[in-house]
Amino acid sequence: MNTAHEEGNTIFPKGEQAPADYFLGTAWVKLLLPNDSILHAQIGNVVFEPGARNNWHTHAGGQILIVTDGVGYYQEKGKAIQVIRKGDVVPIAPDVKHWHGASHNSAMTHLAINTNTQNGIVTWLERVTEEEYNSVK
Repeated sequence: MNTAHEEGNTIFPKGEQAPADYFLGTAWVKLLLPNDSILHAQIGNVVFEPGARNNWHTHAGGQILIVTDGVGYYQEKGKAIQVIRKGDVVPIAPDVKHWHGASHNSAMTHLAINTNTQNGIVTWLERVTEEEYNSVK
């Protein structure tokens, strides 16, 4: 059981800086539950600074986001950006192309729960363009 805490009101440690190949801006990832072959799940805590986001990507087994702090954005390909806030739960069906990250003016933290990992965890795709990111209404 992970009981480590960082300064302030955070629940989990910030973790390692997210890889620049898959994230634009500054973000941190702390793996809370490594891929588990019995539960077929993986859980990470992801902290995004304002303006930071990940690339477009898919999850063959689906994903659930639970926003624990701040304000961010979530977008599925071909749909409008959704504003997500602390307390929101975002279910993402398998193989849906999407991205998520912080809003322009707020950091955002979420738990990323990857489900059915026996089908694969993540397929990283192209970067979210400035035009796409700035299309929030």
